[in-house]
Amino acid sequence: MQIKISSGKVIQAEPGQNIYQALKSNGIYLVASCGGKGVCGKCRVKVLEGPVRVESTGKLMKAEVDEHITLACTTFPENDILIEIPEGSKLVIGDKIAIAKSKDLREFLHSVDAGLQPAIRRVYLELTPPSLDDPRSDLDRIKVGLSEKGLDAMRFSHDFMTRLARSVRELNWRFNLDYTEDLYAVAISSPEQVDRYGIAVDIGTTTVVVYLVNYSDGSIVDLGMTYNSQMRHGDDVITRIVYATEGGGLEELRTAVVNDINDILAPMLEKNSISRDDVDSVVISGNTTMAHLFWGFDPTSIREEPYIPTLNAFPQWQAATAGLNILPQAPVYTVPCVGSYVGGDIVAGVLASRMYLKPEIALFMDIGTNGEIAVGNNEWLMTAACSAGPCFEGSGIRHGMRATEGAIESVKIDPKTFEPTLEVIGNAAPAGICGSGMIDAISELFFSGIIDQRGKFMRDLQTDRIVIGDEGPEYILHRGELKEIVLTEVDIENVMRAKAAIYAGISIMLKEVGLSLDVVERIYIAGGFGNYLDIDKAIMIGMLPDLPKDKFSFIGNTSIAGAYLCLLSDKMRAEAEDIASKMTYIELSVSRGFMDEYMSALFLPHTNMELFPTVRDLYKKS
Repeated sequence: MQIKISSGKVIQAEPGQNIYQALKSNGIYLVASCGGKGVCGKCRVKVLEGPVRVESTGKLMKAEVDEHITLACTTFPENDILIEIPEGSKLVIGDKIAIAKSKDLREFLHSVDAGLQPAIRRVYLELTPPSLDDPRSDLDRIKVGLSEKGLDAMRFSHDFMTRLARSVRELNWRFNLDYTEDLYAVAISSPEQVDRYGIAVDIGTTTVVVYLVNYSDGSIVDLGMTYNSQMRHGDDVITRIVYATEGGGLEELRTAVVNDINDILAPMLEKNSISRDDVDSVVISGNTTMAHLFWGFDPTSIREEPYIPTLNAFPQWQAATAGLNILPQAPVYTVPCVGSYVGGDIVAGVLASRMYLKPEIALFMDIGTNGEIAVGNNEWLMTAACSAGPCFEGSGIRHGMRATEGAIESVKIDPKTFEPTLEVIGNAAPAGICGSGMIDAISELFFSGIIDQRGKFMRDLQTDRIVIGDEGPEYILHRGELKEIVLTEVDIENVMRAKAAIYAGISIMLKEVGLSLDVVERIYIAGGFGNYLDIDKAIMIGMLPDLPKDKFSFIGNTSIAGAYLCLLSDKMRAEAEDIASKMTYIELSVSRGFMDEYMSALFLPHTNMELFPTVRDLYKKS
């Protein structure tokens, strides 16, 4: 039997396989906290065509069932079927591009004389077994062995002790003892077991990314990504803070993101035949709110003046405390935050960008749900955050999606016929439009005369590409068999608000330190969709400053890259702490000039066209 996916991909299903198993055996992973047992209700798919047998609808609501939404793990194809996989159900495992970058990161470690020095240390012990003549306890025997190695102050947790007796006897009293930098025993393992594993985690407002790392050699074994399940309670940090506090949902939000991490990790471990107990170190990177929610801390004060978080520097707690399904005693390091709206993700980003090592003045921008900005060099650093909203990551846009297979990433529009030419990631059938595609589309709509400087559609154009939908005028990007993909006037307004916040943040922060854009020698652009971003188009809509193209560098997801560096090197962890302590944080929400800058930037490209001479000249020619 065949299962056809609305993106155009076709897979084979074996007799007796449910949809979840068939997808998994073909390398397509769905979110499933319960491992496909029909309990968690997360592996939702929509059956568009074909007969299926549904054993259980689990936690699905009647309205979902009426819309032909079903659980993949309890639904069995009875013939060829056509399904649609909602974005929130997708779990992406394995990314060759991201894995290839690990070589660059390892070279960076060596270039700064950091080397591989993870949070876990290892000592080999070979002890005399107990006897009637030598009745010392197991722990006393280990302490003597450690003392001979100069490790007298080792501490032992309850979880460690519960495994001790069996472990040492199974290994005939010859074993490796893994411990933390501050002498906390973590695990006992066989001397033959060379490989050791840790995970680097980026908890984004929209997505969660996990690297599974062999820190014996620094290689990335696998990686996975999924949507942050907290999104069901709000697209941005403010709505989640409100839900956590006023809605009493703090524990629900904490559990959601921990389950996301566990959901990503479980199939990676299974795929690579790695035991969960072999994962004994974790680094978490995320904005301040995400870090607080992960650890279950009340985030109320983050959104209330004077905007103070519970903590910026996190103690190193254990995986069992966090609820992660790995070795319970594994230490969890949280990249330090700077302020309420500048977190460990930006500290990790500055670390990965290397701008803190160079004398040139650089601008760092992480363009995601929140637009965080840092400026400075090896002598000083300043940072701020502006709420860009989640539109660049697909949320809040009618047909928005992440920059994954099927996403429209590039748009060109013929100014005479108003017909579009599209480029789609993976050369698949268009399934939606990602952030870079939206920026391209808005730029093309503007220069083709389809929308004005305010982002409003012109009313007198002779084209069937512009129609009136439920939310007003919209432009049809793609006419498909199953659905049309459009960009609405509301979508355009959301993108213009986001780009205005980013530009205003850059402008006001440089003014705070008495600098002009001319002195900036390098602009680092981080964030998932940056890999597909057209700099010229981003300048044309006024999101990025009108500077020479060779000043811009795309550096990808620097939050996960910085977490990876911290996982592998104590020097990198120390430098992350130093970066956080050096950063001067500006609260833009109380800046008198920010709103003025923002309102001026709510046009294409700006109310002051002189700030965008390149765009001004192009517009005059169009």
